[in-house]
Amino acid sequence: QVQLVESGGGLVQAGGSLRLSCAASGRISSYVMGWFRQAPGKEREFVTALDWSGGRTLYADSVKGRFTASRDNRKNTVFLQMNTLKPEDTAVYYCAASSGLATTPSYYAHWGLGTQVTVSS
Repeated sequence: QVQLVESGGGLVQAGGSLRLSCAASGRISSYVMGWFRQAPGKEREFVTALDWSGGRTLYADSVKGRFTASRDNRKNTVFLQMNTLKPEDTAVYYCAASSGLATTPSYYAHWGLGTQVTVSS
């Protein structure tokens, strides 16, 4: 049972940057680590997924070129660098772990509690 804890959220002006972290209680090298986000009244939205074993990374079109996912297997931590933030990026951001590369929440068995990101215009 992998436990995930997100951190790094906050309030930032449009055009600014934030770096989110997701600390895992166990080894993450064998998992696909994903980031999702959810705004009030909206469905969970795929952001990115990093498959270390397969050497593949997926990004949603809405964040491609602005967000970068990375991981530190030694520290069992995954990161989400968010640049050129827009008001529409405002949401609770969730870290998740899956056994395979996927973009739908149902494929991720382990979730953190989320961290709030608010981008002001």
